Formats: sequence, structure tokens, C-alpha cells
Amino acid sequence: MTQILGIVNVTADSFSDGGRFLDPDAAVAHARQLAAEGADWIDLGAESTHPDAQDVPADIEIERLTPVIRRLRADGLRISVDTHKPAVMRHVLGLGAAMINDVCGFKDADSVAAVRDGDARLVVMHARGTGEGAGTGSGARAQRGAAADPRTIVAEVIEFFRARIAALAAAGIARPRLILDPGMGLFLSPDPAVSLAVLAGLPRLRELELPILVSTSRKGFIGRLLADAGGGPRPVEQRGAGTLISEAWAAAQGVAYVRTHDVRQLRDALRVQAAIRAVRS
Repeated sequence: MTQILGIVNVTADSFSDGGRFLDPDAAVAHARQLAAEGADWIDLGAESTHPDAQDVPADIEIERLTPVIRRLRADGLRISVDTHKPAVMRHVLGLGAAMINDVCGFKDADSVAAVRDGDARLVVMHARGTGEGAGTGSGARAQRGAAADPRTIVAEVIEFFRARIAALAAAGIARPRLILDPGMGLFLSPDPAVSLAVLAGLPRLRELELPILVSTSRKGFIGRLLADAGGGPRPVEQRGAGTLISEAWAAAQGVAYVRTHDVRQLRDALRVQAAIRAVRS
């Protein structure tokens, strides 16, 4: 069954819940709640990647993450950390994080060196307009102006992954450690059609024969798809149904991981999906 990563943003300005879990006690409580609801992993991030987010220095990321990871590891929970900074990667791996989620796709040589030794899983994310100068902050932002063609985006994502897989193998990172994230929303394009094309093309991505992670949770492309006539995008708090169908679709296409804010509803959907498959078989 698809594994669920429950999102905990230890940030001041994440697009959907910035500031709610910046306090370590709040972050730990939320992570424990997500685990109780069925999260297989807790995915912690201490710097937002939305276009208007503030840069967060590595030492502040480390300060935010350290007490949370220590307490959650003491609970026996599996931890993924969403960061593009090599210093943060080294530190959280030392604390017991078992997955590193890099929106820059491990293009930075220092990031590769930080994760080369050990056996942590590595989420290699595709993004248009990010990944250059990964240590500078702005290189890890989603970009509102990134244009893409829905007709060619899947081929572009596949080409990106083939190149990254080869480069990481040449750098000494074993292929079985890799997880592929095609990116969604503004990481691809402001045009919802581009994200939809990637979701529809997930079977082609599976031909790369590596696990795939999808994260559509509450993203802007869903808000724009659900916009009422003459109105703006649906607000974040009204994107739950759209998020869930996109996640269930991804799971039905065989993705190995879904990263979400709303663990309970996704776990319920996966249980029902599995029950239907069991009857059909």
C-alpha cells in the first residue's frame, strides 16, 4: 500500500499553516496526531518554499528541527526532513532522520556529499526554475512565472530524472536509495494543466523503476481548478476534496509515497480503495 508522509511545517510562513507549528511543543503534538491518524512518516520542514517565503539560515533550521526530531525519534517515528541545505542534512541525519527531501534534486555537490554515506532515502524532486545555487535560499523557491507545455512536461520530467539518477550514481549514491518526486503546482507552472498532465502521466514515470512520491496537498493548482465563475481560486481551507481525489488518483497509479497535510482522510481513502481491489480480485 502507498505510504503516507504527514506534513509538519515548523515554519512561520508556509502557505497553508505557517506559524501554527513553529513552537516545538505544537510541532511534536501535531506530528503525534498525524502518526495516530495513520502517517507512516513525519515530514518536517523548517523553511517554506512558496515564492514569498523568507530565507531561513541553516542554523535557524537546525534550531527549529532539533528538539522536534529528538522527541519524535524517541517515540520511534520515522522522520523525513524537507531541506536543501547540506549543513541541515548532515545534522538531521545525525539525529536519526531516515529520509531527506530536497526540492533542488541534490544538484548541489555539497548536498550530495552530505548524504552520500549512510542509507537514508533521498527524495529527488523535479522543479522548473529551482535548483541553481541551492544554498542561497531563492534557488529553492517555487516560481510563479515558470512556463511549461502540458504536452511535453512528462517527457521533460523523465529526462530530468534520467540525468539526476546517472549523476547521483556517478557520485556514489546507490540507486535503491532514490525516490522520485515530479513536483506539483508552482514547481511546475502556474497553469493547472501542467500539474494535471504530470498526474495523468504517472504510469510513464513508473517506467523509471524507482519509487515515486507525489505531493499535491492544498496546492494552488487545485485552488485554481476549483475557482468559481468570476471568482478567485478556492482558499486553502476549501481544497480538501480536490486534494484527496488527486492523492487517491496518484495512489491508484502505483506511487509509493504521498505527502499530505490531511493524513486521516487519505488513510481512509486508501483503505476503501484497497477493500474494493480485494473484492474485485
